[in-house]
Amino acid sequence: MPDWWRNPFSFLFQRSSAEERVAAYVIREHERGRALKEILDDPYVQNRLTPEQRDRLLDRPEVIRAIGDDPIEAVRRNGHGLAST
Repeated sequence: MPDWWRNPFSFLFQRSSAEERVAAYVIREHERGRALKEILDDPYVQNRLTPEQRDRLLDRPEVIRAIGDDPIEAVRRNGHGLAST
């Protein structure tokens, strides 16, 4: 039986490989000392994710652990790069 038949809604919970790669990029660049706002402005991020995907990126547990709540909340407060803008 195909996997999609066992759980026809599984696609709703899958993250795209682009999101995975950008999350790894954001974490790596932050570890190099760059500010989150600056990283989100990168063409690499802008060209690969929609505003909604950037919102989800900031909700990912591994991104929150690596960057911390305060910088993420500051970006959300300023509405930088988010779907609500």
